[in-house]
Amino acid sequence: MKAADFYARFRTEVAKAIVGQDDAVRLCGLALIAQGHVLLEGVPGVGKTLLAKTIARLLSLQYGRVQFTPDLMPADIVGTSVFDLQSRSFRVRQGPVFTNILLADEINRAPAKVQAALLEAMEEHGVSLEGQQLPLPEPFMVLATQNPIEYEGTYPLPEAQQDRFLFKAFMNYPTPEQELEMLRRWDAGIELRDPVRAGVEPIFDAAAIAECQAEARAVTVDERLRRYIIELAVATRQAAELVLGASPRAEVLLLLASKATAAFEGRDYVTPDDVKGLLRPTFRHRLLLRPEAEVGGQTSDSMLDAVIARVTPPR
Repeated sequence: MKAADFYARFRTEVAKAIVGQDDAVRLCGLALIAQGHVLLEGVPGVGKTLLAKTIARLLSLQYGRVQFTPDLMPADIVGTSVFDLQSRSFRVRQGPVFTNILLADEINRAPAKVQAALLEAMEEHGVSLEGQQLPLPEPFMVLATQNPIEYEGTYPLPEAQQDRFLFKAFMNYPTPEQELEMLRRWDAGIELRDPVRAGVEPIFDAAAIAECQAEARAVTVDERLRRYIIELAVATRQAAELVLGASPRAEVLLLLASKATAAFEGRDYVTPDDVKGLLRPTFRHRLLLRPEAEVGGQTSDSMLDAVIARVTPPR
């Protein structure tokens, strides 16, 4: 299957359950092909959990969900060993991380030791459990959600955890026209809380995704564009308003995401616009602003806009 065809059908199927949120939907599709993970941030009720469930449904892959809470333990995610009375021996009981699409719901409600349990899985696509290195199914993607306005009883993600995510996508309130369409669907009896009831069909399998991933890997990137990506990252590290800039991992992920974008648009080469268009969702969660910059009204996105304006793209 061609990546452009995949993305067209992906958007059409997701739109059966999700009204609007085009940017978040696109970033989730790109992350799947670029083999990355997505952090979805938005206020309650905008469809973060529903988007993850919808993607899992249309991919016809294994789906797992972990509701992060303050009393969650690492074993609740990766699993543990249990004693089998019949065989009189210990056996490994795999946790919900052993799946294709993992929804980490309200990830910032669990303490750091639980968040860290995902680090190895997200980076290595494997888990160390009872002295064994166990691989995770392929493809494997984490869709994590967090609420940006509730700080009581939450544990902000550390920089090392955030750096594992390819994208940080914002899910904002829909437009009045989109909200009207939502009400029309509900009034017509369409159950939008459940992707199955909304009519979402499992139309993609692991083989189709692997074909699209191979197509994205084959996309060519000019040497000048590779240097452009490095210059953008270096500019964030040199910005006086930032304590922490983009990491080398961020450069690699921006490159892979740009290649996936080109594949979605039916091209076998990356353009400067591909890179610029993905800079904010790829870099925004990796930057750490100085307190005085935050007081002055600066944000990660405004800093990245300034970086884009300052660094000249190749022609």
